[in-house]
Amino acid sequence: MTEKTRKIAVVTGAGTGIGRAAALALMKDGWSVVLAGRREQPLQEVASHAADAGQALVVPTDVADPVAVKALFDAAVARFGRVDMLFNNAGRGAPAVPIDELPVETWQDVVNVNLNGMFYCLQQAFRVMRQQSPMGGRIINNGSISAHAPRPMSIAYTATKHAVMGLTKTAALDGRKYDIAVGQIDVGNAGTELAMRMTQGVMQAHGEIAPEPLMDVDVVGKSVLYMANLPPECNVLFHTVMATKMPFVGRG
Repeated sequence: MTEKTRKIAVVTGAGTGIGRAAALALMKDGWSVVLAGRREQPLQEVASHAADAGQALVVPTDVADPVAVKALFDAAVARFGRVDMLFNNAGRGAPAVPIDELPVETWQDVVNVNLNGMFYCLQQAFRVMRQQSPMGGRIINNGSISAHAPRPMSIAYTATKHAVMGLTKTAALDGRKYDIAVGQIDVGNAGTELAMRMTQGVMQAHGEIAPEPLMDVDVVGKSVLYMANLPPECNVLFHTVMATKMPFVGRG
């Protein structure tokens, strides 16, 4: 596949975890990928897996900064001419503490990344996708199992992930007339570095600590690739991929 025939994706939080897995899956499938994240070194490591020097573009970006997000999409267009897909993935969590002990600054930091940052990226993707020719594209927001059910002492993360569902539904509606398909992937217990603690035990709804199973994070990358490669007239509005035996469905 030549550079001119490749589709163009922007992946935020691309240096580690789910973002890294998605970026690698996209590049392996022949996509050109704009790799965004706060730290340049992990992004460069992901870029080293590209088939050639023209397949990956590293753009260090703090998604909580709207000016930086606009610069990210401007860089993508300047380098590749268009954006076919955004994987709106960057996010952060907060320490598991009682609600009244959560610092307001921590709450604000989580909201700034998980909600405001996701909106800034969504907004810039709309701007680019509306103006390009042919018009349109696809946006995949990274929600979470927490967009449906909380864990104990997770109010900041859970509230923002519920809000992401509102972003997804509204953008899917507003994107129709611009040929922009918007969907959401909700992931449960992917085997990332941050999730490894779950194998040692994590608090359950009834207050006990119990280990939980994980799934290979590469499965999530393949799920993003599946959604990304759908024809324009099709959309997966919500896609849940999770470790089969994790405590999500049922009552614990």
